[in-house]
Amino acid sequence: MTEAYIYDAVRTPRGKGRKDGSLHEVTSARLSAQVLNAVKDRNGLDGHAVEDVIWGNVTQVGEQGGCLARTAVLASNLDESIPGLAINRFCASGMEAVNLAANQVKGGAGDAYIAGGVEMMGRVAMGSDGAAIAVDPSIAMDTYFVPQGISADIIATEYGFSRDDADSLAVESQKRAKAAWDDKRFAKSMIEVKDQNGLSILDHDEYMRPGTDMQSLGSLNPSFQQMGEVMPGFDAVALMKYPHLERINHIHHAGNSSGIVDGAAGVLIGNKEFGEKWGLKPRARIKATAKIGTDPTIMLTGPVPVTEKILADTGMSISDIDLFEVNEAFASVVLRFMQAFAVDDSVVNVNGGSIAMGHPLGATGAIIIGTLLDELERTGKGTGLATLCIASGMGAATIIERV
Repeated sequence: MTEAYIYDAVRTPRGKGRKDGSLHEVTSARLSAQVLNAVKDRNGLDGHAVEDVIWGNVTQVGEQGGCLARTAVLASNLDESIPGLAINRFCASGMEAVNLAANQVKGGAGDAYIAGGVEMMGRVAMGSDGAAIAVDPSIAMDTYFVPQGISADIIATEYGFSRDDADSLAVESQKRAKAAWDDKRFAKSMIEVKDQNGLSILDHDEYMRPGTDMQSLGSLNPSFQQMGEVMPGFDAVALMKYPHLERINHIHHAGNSSGIVDGAAGVLIGNKEFGEKWGLKPRARIKATAKIGTDPTIMLTGPVPVTEKILADTGMSISDIDLFEVNEAFASVVLRFMQAFAVDDSVVNVNGGSIAMGHPLGATGAIIIGTLLDELERTGKGTGLATLCIASGMGAATIIERV
Protein backbone atom coordinates (compact mmCIF):
# COMPACT_ATOMS: atom_id res chain seq x y z
CA MET A 1 0.00 0.00 0.00
CA THR A 2 1.15 3.53 -0.80
CA GLU A 3 2.46 5.62 2.12
CA ALA A 4 0.64 8.84 3.04
CA TYR A 5 2.80 11.73 4.21
CA ILE A 6 2.09 15.07 5.83
CA TYR A 7 3.82 17.82 3.88
CA ASP A 8 2.41 20.83 5.70
CA ALA A 9 0.01 21.82 8.47
CA VAL A 10 -1.54 25.26 8.84
CA ARG A 11 -3.96 26.79 11.31
CA THR A 12 -5.46 30.13 12.13
CA PRO A 13 -5.38 31.62 15.60
CA ARG A 14 -8.52 30.88 17.59
CA GLY A 15 -10.77 33.88 18.17
CA LYS A 16 -13.33 34.16 20.93
CA GLY A 17 -16.56 32.70 19.62
CA ARG A 18 -18.82 35.64 20.32
CA LYS A 19 -19.84 38.94 18.76
CA ASP A 20 -16.87 40.83 20.16
CA GLY A 21 -14.41 38.12 19.09
CA SER A 22 -11.75 39.24 16.62
CA LEU A 23 -12.81 36.75 13.92
CA HIS A 24 -16.54 37.38 14.19
CA GLU A 25 -16.64 39.41 10.97
CA VAL A 26 -15.13 36.52 8.94
CA THR A 27 -17.38 33.85 7.46
CA SER A 28 -16.59 30.14 7.61
CA ALA A 29 -15.89 30.03 3.88
CA ARG A 30 -13.58 33.04 3.95
CA LEU A 31 -11.60 31.77 6.95
CA SER A 32 -11.29 28.37 5.28
CA ALA A 33 -10.13 30.07 2.09
CA GLN A 34 -7.31 31.81 3.96
CA VAL A 35 -6.08 28.43 5.18
CA LEU A 36 -6.33 26.92 1.69
CA ASN A 37 -4.45 29.88 0.23
CA ALA A 38 -1.72 29.49 2.83
CA VAL A 39 -1.28 25.80 1.98
CA LYS A 40 -1.16 26.64 -1.72
CA ASP A 41 1.32 29.51 -1.38
CA ARG A 42 3.61 27.92 1.20
CA ASN A 43 4.06 24.85 -0.99
CA GLY A 44 4.08 26.44 -4.43
CA LEU A 45 1.04 24.53 -5.65
CA ASP A 46 -0.68 25.37 -8.91
CA GLY A 47 -3.48 24.00 -11.09
CA HIS A 48 -5.06 20.68 -10.18
CA ALA A 49 -2.36 20.01 -7.60
CA VAL A 50 -4.55 18.01 -5.21
CA GLU A 51 -7.28 15.48 -5.83
CA ASP A 52 -9.80 16.99 -3.42
CA VAL A 53 -10.34 19.23 -0.42
CA ILE A 54 -11.94 17.32 2.46
CA TRP A 55 -13.25 19.74 5.05
CA GLY A 56 -14.94 19.08 8.37
CA ASN A 57 -17.52 21.30 10.04
CA VAL A 58 -20.05 20.32 12.66
CA THR A 59 -22.97 22.73 12.57
CA GLN A 60 -23.88 22.47 8.91
CA VAL A 61 -26.58 25.12 8.64
CA GLY A 62 -26.72 28.67 7.30
CA GLU A 63 -23.37 29.87 6.03
CA GLN A 64 -21.83 26.57 7.16
CA GLY A 65 -24.42 24.59 5.24
CA GLY A 66 -24.34 23.12 1.78
CA CYS A 67 -20.98 21.74 0.75
CA LEU A 68 -18.82 24.21 2.63
CA ALA A 69 -15.66 22.55 1.32
CA ARG A 70 -16.53 23.38 -2.27
CA THR A 71 -17.56 26.90 -1.32
CA ALA A 72 -14.20 27.37 0.41
CA VAL A 73 -12.34 26.17 -2.68
CA LEU A 74 -14.21 28.67 -4.86
CA ALA A 75 -13.56 31.44 -2.33
CA SER A 76 -9.84 30.61 -2.36
CA ASN A 77 -7.12 30.85 -4.98
CA LEU A 78 -7.16 27.12 -5.63
CA ASP A 79 -7.98 25.99 -9.15
CA GLU A 80 -11.73 25.54 -9.68
CA SER A 81 -11.03 22.04 -11.02
CA ILE A 82 -10.41 20.94 -7.42
CA PRO A 83 -13.65 19.67 -5.85
CA GLY A 84 -14.62 19.73 -2.18
CA LEU A 85 -16.18 17.29 0.28
CA ALA A 86 -17.79 18.47 3.53
CA ILE A 87 -17.92 15.91 6.34
CA ASN A 88 -19.20 15.77 9.90
CA ARG A 89 -17.98 13.51 12.66
CA PHE A 90 -18.77 16.08 15.32
CA CYS A 91 -15.66 17.11 17.28
CA ALA A 92 -13.42 14.80 15.24
CA SER A 93 -14.48 16.23 11.88
CA GLY A 94 -11.09 17.84 11.20
CA MET A 95 -9.26 14.67 12.17
CA GLU A 96 -11.60 12.48 10.16
CA ALA A 97 -10.97 14.70 7.13
CA VAL A 98 -7.22 14.10 7.54
CA ASN A 99 -7.68 10.38 8.13
CA LEU A 100 -9.98 9.99 5.14
CA ALA A 101 -7.53 11.86 2.91
CA ALA A 102 -4.63 9.74 4.14
CA ASN A 103 -6.49 6.53 3.48
CA GLN A 104 -7.50 7.72 0.01
CA VAL A 105 -3.83 8.34 -0.75
CA LYS A 106 -2.87 4.96 0.69
CA GLY A 107 -5.48 3.30 -1.48
CA GLY A 108 -4.25 5.01 -4.62
CA ALA A 109 -7.23 7.34 -5.09
CA GLY A 110 -5.21 10.43 -5.95
CA ASP A 111 -1.72 11.68 -5.13
CA ALA A 112 -2.62 14.43 -2.67
CA TYR A 113 -5.36 16.11 -0.67
CA ILE A 114 -5.87 19.14 1.51
CA ALA A 115 -7.85 18.13 4.59
CA GLY A 116 -8.96 19.96 7.70
CA GLY A 117 -11.92 21.91 8.94
CA VAL A 118 -13.50 25.04 10.31
CA GLU A 119 -16.02 26.19 12.89
CA MET A 120 -17.25 29.73 13.42
CA MET A 121 -18.97 29.15 16.73
CA GLY A 122 -19.60 32.84 17.25
CA ARG A 123 -21.53 33.05 13.96
CA VAL A 124 -23.22 29.65 13.75
CA ALA A 125 -24.35 28.55 17.19
CA MET A 126 -23.56 25.04 18.37
CA GLY A 127 -26.73 22.94 18.31
CA SER A 128 -28.56 25.18 15.87
CA ASP A 129 -28.75 22.29 13.40
CA GLY A 130 -31.21 20.46 15.68
CA ALA A 131 -29.51 17.07 15.88
CA ALA A 132 -32.03 14.23 16.05
CA ILE A 133 -30.29 12.47 18.91
CA ALA A 134 -30.98 15.50 21.09
CA VAL A 135 -34.38 16.67 19.87
CA ASP A 136 -36.20 13.51 18.75
CA PRO A 137 -37.70 11.98 21.93
CA SER A 138 -37.97 8.53 20.41
CA ILE A 139 -34.19 8.47 19.87
CA ALA A 140 -33.13 10.46 22.92
CA MET A 141 -35.08 8.20 25.27
CA ASP A 142 -33.76 4.99 23.73
CA THR A 143 -30.14 6.21 23.96
CA TYR A 144 -30.48 7.81 27.41
CA PHE A 145 -29.30 11.07 25.88
CA VAL A 146 -27.80 13.72 28.16
CA PRO A 147 -25.86 16.89 27.20
CA GLN A 148 -22.09 16.58 26.92
CA GLY A 149 -21.43 18.49 30.13
CA ILE A 150 -23.46 15.93 32.06
CA SER A 151 -21.47 13.19 30.31
CA ALA A 152 -18.21 14.80 31.41
CA ASP A 153 -19.49 14.89 34.98
CA ILE A 154 -20.50 11.21 34.73
CA ILE A 155 -16.90 10.39 33.77
CA ALA A 156 -15.64 12.32 36.79
CA THR A 157 -18.05 10.48 39.06
CA GLU A 158 -17.47 7.04 37.57
CA TYR A 159 -13.68 7.26 37.61
CA GLY A 160 -13.17 9.27 40.78
CA PHE A 161 -11.96 12.68 39.57
CA SER A 162 -12.48 15.63 41.90
CA ARG A 163 -13.11 19.29 41.19
CA ASP A 164 -9.51 19.98 42.24
CA ASP A 165 -8.24 17.37 39.78
CA ALA A 166 -10.11 19.05 36.94
CA ASP A 167 -9.13 22.56 37.97
CA SER A 168 -5.46 21.58 38.31
CA LEU A 169 -5.47 20.24 34.76
CA ALA A 170 -7.10 23.45 33.55
CA VAL A 171 -4.52 25.66 35.27
CA GLU A 172 -1.73 23.56 33.75
CA SER A 173 -3.28 23.88 30.29
CA GLN A 174 -3.21 27.66 30.60
CA LYS A 175 0.40 27.66 31.81
CA ARG A 176 1.54 25.39 29.00
CA ALA A 177 -0.28 27.38 26.33
CA LYS A 178 1.32 30.62 27.52
CA ALA A 179 4.76 29.00 27.61
CA ALA A 180 4.23 27.66 24.08
CA TRP A 181 3.24 31.10 22.79
CA ASP A 182 6.11 32.81 24.61
CA ASP A 183 8.51 30.28 23.06
CA LYS A 184 6.93 30.71 19.60
CA ARG A 185 6.22 26.99 19.33
CA PHE A 186 3.16 27.59 17.13
CA ALA A 187 4.95 29.89 14.70
CA LYS A 188 5.62 27.22 12.08
CA SER A 189 1.95 26.44 11.54
CA MET A 190 0.22 29.67 12.49
CA ILE A 191 -1.05 32.07 9.85
CA GLU A 192 -2.23 35.60 10.50
CA VAL A 193 -5.88 36.21 9.63
CA LYS A 194 -6.33 39.32 7.51
CA ASP A 195 -9.28 41.32 6.24
CA GLN A 196 -10.10 42.00 2.59
CA ASN A 197 -7.69 44.95 2.61
CA GLY A 198 -4.81 42.83 3.84
CA LEU A 199 -4.87 44.28 7.35
CA SER A 200 -4.32 42.03 10.33
CA ILE A 201 -7.40 40.85 12.22
CA LEU A 202 -5.84 38.29 14.56
CA ASP A 203 -2.39 36.79 15.04
CA HIS A 204 -2.72 34.95 18.38
CA ASP A 205 -5.10 32.66 20.26
CA GLU A 206 -7.21 35.25 22.02
CA TYR A 207 -9.21 32.96 24.31
CA MET A 208 -6.23 32.26 26.59
CA ARG A 209 -6.38 33.35 30.23
CA PRO A 210 -2.79 32.89 31.44
CA GLY A 211 -3.54 34.38 34.86
CA THR A 212 -5.88 31.51 35.73
CA ASP A 213 -5.19 29.88 39.10
CA MET A 214 -6.93 27.49 41.46
CA GLN A 215 -8.45 30.36 43.40
CA SER A 216 -10.07 32.00 40.39
CA LEU A 217 -11.43 28.67 39.17
CA GLY A 218 -12.69 27.83 42.63
CA SER A 219 -15.06 30.79 42.48
CA LEU A 220 -16.93 29.40 39.44
CA ASN A 221 -20.18 27.51 39.84
CA PRO A 222 -20.60 24.12 38.15
CA SER A 223 -22.07 24.73 34.71
CA PHE A 224 -24.20 21.61 34.43
CA GLN A 225 -25.52 21.07 37.94
CA GLN A 226 -28.80 22.89 37.42
CA MET A 227 -29.69 21.13 34.17
CA GLY A 228 -28.77 17.88 35.86
CA GLU A 229 -30.56 18.26 39.16
CA VAL A 230 -33.50 20.52 38.32
CA MET A 231 -35.50 20.63 35.10
CA PRO A 232 -35.04 18.92 32.71
CA GLY A 233 -33.35 16.64 35.22
CA PHE A 234 -30.71 14.93 33.10
CA ASP A 235 -29.07 13.38 36.18
CA ALA A 236 -32.14 11.16 36.55
CA VAL A 237 -31.69 9.96 32.97
CA ALA A 238 -28.00 9.25 33.54
CA LEU A 239 -28.68 7.34 36.77
CA MET A 240 -31.13 5.09 34.92
CA LYS A 241 -28.15 4.06 32.77
CA TYR A 242 -25.68 4.03 35.66
CA PRO A 243 -27.72 2.92 38.69
CA HIS A 244 -24.61 2.03 40.69
CA LEU A 245 -23.85 5.76 41.04
CA GLU A 246 -25.63 7.37 43.97
CA ARG A 247 -25.45 10.82 42.38
CA ILE A 248 -23.59 12.75 39.69
CA ASN A 249 -20.71 14.85 40.99
CA HIS A 250 -20.82 18.07 38.97
CA ILE A 251 -17.26 19.35 38.71
CA HIS A 252 -17.11 21.03 35.29
CA HIS A 253 -17.48 24.73 34.59
CA ALA A 254 -16.32 27.27 32.02
CA GLY A 255 -12.77 27.23 33.36
CA ASN A 256 -12.09 23.50 33.07
CA SER A 257 -14.06 22.88 29.86
CA SER A 258 -13.10 23.74 26.28
CA GLY A 259 -13.65 27.28 25.09
CA ILE A 260 -16.15 28.32 22.42
CA VAL A 261 -14.04 29.82 19.64
CA ASP A 262 -13.71 30.43 15.90
CA GLY A 263 -10.92 28.82 13.88
CA ALA A 264 -9.76 26.75 10.92
CA ALA A 265 -6.91 24.42 10.05
CA GLY A 266 -5.64 22.45 7.07
CA VAL A 267 -3.16 19.64 6.42
CA LEU A 268 -1.46 18.83 3.10
CA ILE A 269 -1.27 15.06 2.60
CA GLY A 270 0.27 13.24 -0.31
CA ASN A 271 2.29 10.27 -1.53
CA LYS A 272 5.99 10.21 -2.32
CA GLU A 273 5.46 11.05 -5.98
CA PHE A 274 3.50 14.18 -5.08
CA GLY A 275 6.39 15.46 -2.99
CA GLU A 276 8.88 14.75 -5.73
CA LYS A 277 6.74 16.52 -8.34
CA TRP A 278 6.41 19.71 -6.29
CA GLY A 279 9.84 19.63 -4.66
CA LEU A 280 8.45 19.09 -1.18
CA LYS A 281 9.94 17.14 1.71
CA PRO A 282 7.58 15.03 3.81
CA ARG A 283 7.47 15.92 7.49
CA ALA A 284 5.67 12.87 8.86
CA ARG A 285 4.10 9.59 7.83
CA ILE A 286 0.53 8.86 8.81
CA LYS A 287 1.08 5.41 10.28
CA ALA A 288 -2.48 4.54 11.27
CA THR A 289 -6.00 5.87 11.75
CA ALA A 290 -8.93 4.54 13.73
CA LYS A 291 -12.50 5.29 14.79
CA ILE A 292 -14.94 3.57 17.13
CA GLY A 293 -18.40 3.86 18.62
CA THR A 294 -18.93 3.99 22.40
CA ASP A 295 -21.69 4.34 24.98
CA PRO A 296 -23.77 7.39 23.88
CA THR A 297 -24.72 8.43 27.42
CA ILE A 298 -21.28 8.77 28.99
CA MET A 299 -20.39 9.73 25.42
CA LEU A 300 -16.89 11.16 25.89
CA THR A 301 -14.80 8.11 26.78
CA GLY A 302 -13.96 7.35 23.13
CA PRO A 303 -10.23 8.24 23.33
CA VAL A 304 -9.60 5.17 25.48
CA PRO A 305 -11.13 2.39 23.32
CA VAL A 306 -10.04 4.00 20.05
CA THR A 307 -6.47 4.20 21.33
CA GLU A 308 -6.68 0.55 22.35
CA LYS A 309 -7.94 -0.24 18.85
CA ILE A 310 -5.29 1.71 16.96
CA LEU A 311 -2.52 0.19 19.07
CA ALA A 312 -3.89 -3.30 18.48
CA ASP A 313 -4.22 -2.62 14.75
CA THR A 314 -0.57 -1.56 14.52
CA GLY A 315 0.89 -4.04 17.01
CA MET A 316 2.14 -1.14 19.11
CA SER A 317 1.99 -0.53 22.83
CA ILE A 318 1.34 2.71 24.68
CA SER A 319 5.06 2.92 25.51
CA ASP A 320 5.84 3.20 21.78
CA ILE A 321 4.17 6.64 21.70
CA ASP A 322 6.40 9.61 22.56
CA LEU A 323 3.77 12.37 22.68
CA PHE A 324 0.00 12.54 22.97
CA GLU A 325 -2.57 15.15 21.96
CA VAL A 326 -5.86 14.38 23.72
CA ASN A 327 -8.46 17.03 23.02
CA GLU A 328 -9.42 18.89 26.16
CA ALA A 329 -13.14 18.91 25.52
CA PHE A 330 -13.56 18.63 29.29
CA ALA A 331 -10.92 18.05 31.95
CA SER A 332 -12.29 14.62 32.88
CA VAL A 333 -11.75 13.35 29.32
CA VAL A 334 -7.98 13.87 29.57
CA LEU A 335 -7.84 12.69 33.18
CA ARG A 336 -9.55 9.44 32.18
CA PHE A 337 -7.16 8.91 29.26
CA MET A 338 -4.10 9.33 31.48
CA GLN A 339 -5.62 7.09 34.13
CA ALA A 340 -6.51 4.33 31.67
CA PHE A 341 -3.05 4.12 30.12
CA ALA A 342 -0.96 5.22 33.11
CA VAL A 343 0.75 7.86 30.99
CA ASP A 344 2.48 10.78 32.64
CA ASP A 345 1.02 14.22 32.08
CA SER A 346 4.45 15.44 30.96
CA VAL A 347 3.85 13.85 27.52
CA VAL A 348 0.16 14.77 27.14
CA ASN A 349 -0.87 18.14 25.63
CA VAL A 350 2.53 19.61 26.38
CA ASN A 351 1.63 22.94 24.77
CA GLY A 352 -1.77 23.28 26.39
CA GLY A 353 -5.07 22.46 24.77
CA SER A 354 -8.66 23.41 24.17
CA ILE A 355 -9.30 24.45 27.77
CA ALA A 356 -6.75 27.22 27.31
CA MET A 357 -7.07 28.03 23.62
CA GLY A 358 -10.56 26.86 22.67
CA HIS A 359 -12.20 24.12 20.63
CA PRO A 360 -13.44 25.20 17.16
CA LEU A 361 -15.36 21.97 16.67
CA GLY A 362 -14.78 21.15 13.01
CA ALA A 363 -11.16 22.31 13.02
CA THR A 364 -9.75 20.92 16.27
CA GLY A 365 -8.87 17.47 14.97
CA ALA A 366 -6.66 18.98 12.27
CA ILE A 367 -5.24 21.52 14.72
CA ILE A 368 -4.01 18.91 17.18
CA ILE A 369 -2.42 16.84 14.42
CA GLY A 370 -0.46 19.91 13.34
CA THR A 371 0.45 20.76 16.93
CA LEU A 372 1.64 17.19 17.48
CA LEU A 373 3.78 17.29 14.34
CA ASP A 374 5.38 20.61 15.29
CA GLU A 375 6.21 19.32 18.78
CA LEU A 376 7.70 16.07 17.47
CA GLU A 377 9.98 18.13 15.25
CA ARG A 378 10.85 20.62 17.99
CA THR A 379 11.81 17.91 20.47
CA GLY A 380 13.31 15.43 18.02
CA LYS A 381 10.89 12.72 19.07
CA GLY A 382 9.55 10.14 16.68
CA THR A 383 5.95 9.04 17.21
CA GLY A 384 2.80 10.80 18.32
CA LEU A 385 -0.86 9.94 18.83
CA ALA A 386 -3.74 12.40 18.55
CA THR A 387 -7.24 11.52 19.70
CA LEU A 388 -10.61 13.13 20.42
CA CYS A 389 -13.82 12.26 22.17
CA ILE A 390 -16.90 12.69 19.97
CA ALA A 391 -20.52 13.59 20.59
CA SER A 392 -23.11 10.79 20.72
CA GLY A 393 -20.42 8.32 21.74
CA MET A 394 -17.48 7.88 19.35
CA GLY A 395 -13.70 8.19 19.33
CA ALA A 396 -11.09 8.89 16.66
CA ALA A 397 -7.31 8.62 16.62
CA THR A 398 -4.30 9.15 14.36
CA ILE A 399 -0.72 7.98 14.81
CA ILE A 400 2.00 9.90 12.99
CA GLU A 401 5.72 9.19 12.69
CA ARG A 402 8.18 11.99 12.07
CA VAL A 403 10.21 11.69 8.88
